[in-house]
Amino acid sequence: MNKNGQNRYTVGVLVSNEPGVLSRVSGLFSRRGFNIESLAVGPTQDQSVSRITIVVLGDDSSVEQLVQQLYKLICVRKVRVYDPASTVERQLVMVKVAANASDREGLMRLVEIFKAKVVDVTRDSLSLTITGDIDKVSAMIELLEDYGIMEIVRTGTVALQRGSQIMNSEIFDL
Repeated sequence: MNKNGQNRYTVGVLVSNEPGVLSRVSGLFSRRGFNIESLAVGPTQDQSVSRITIVVLGDDSSVEQLVQQLYKLICVRKVRVYDPASTVERQLVMVKVAANASDREGLMRLVEIFKAKVVDVTRDSLSLTITGDIDKVSAMIELLEDYGIMEIVRTGTVALQRGSQIMNSEIFDL
């Protein structure tokens, strides 16, 4: 629960892979008064289907109403509100950090501790990728701020249920 008394929900939506679908789905969230914290979309193993993963803040009843509204969209095939206890969530962050020669040793220790990867090096900067859950990513970003973040780009959350359950074979359950 956040400081406004709202819970964080990760919602997976399987949709037809066709033009305008993302606009219709995100518009529904906006019309229902939800602020989208993160959004990730991409094709699935079936090229005619895309998966949209959306993270929002709200309460159980408003998210349940949102799910019912999503099912009214013709392009929506399946909706799942993920249970955090049985879900693996990840984000990807690319960050460019100011890094002179004297800073590199400390930065490389952080890279090692957080299992990040160096993707570019110049005389005055390091570019890194970090993947992990939101807490891990946020913790590393906070530590990198001490060095001077020059630029940052962060994907939305993506999620899969643990174990053998797959979204394609499940019914909605809040």
